Amino acid sequence: MKISAKTFCLLSSLLVSGFAAAGTVNINTADANTLAIGLNGVGEAKAGSIIAYREQHGPFESADDLQQVRGIGQRLVDMNRDVITVRSGTGDTE
Repeated sequence: MKISAKTFCLLSSLLVSGFAAAGTVNINTADANTLAIGLNGVGEAKAGSIIAYREQHGPFESADDLQQVRGIGQRLVDMNRDVITVRSGTGDTE
């Protein structure tokens, strides 16, 4: 099977930066690309806002804390609740 360098880089990025094998996204460690790909309703702009908020206020304690980020409401959190994690390790969702 032959894959392009771009595909390889994208897959590597997903595995390294917060997108765990179980399909979760750690909102405390994921980069903008991982947030945008892994969370429904989150594009580049919202992903950037999540990271900016995290850098200014520290780590999120729960999935619901995402609602503190401008442009993110309860509906978006609920849509992604099954894939959001805030702790290290796989399978820890909030």
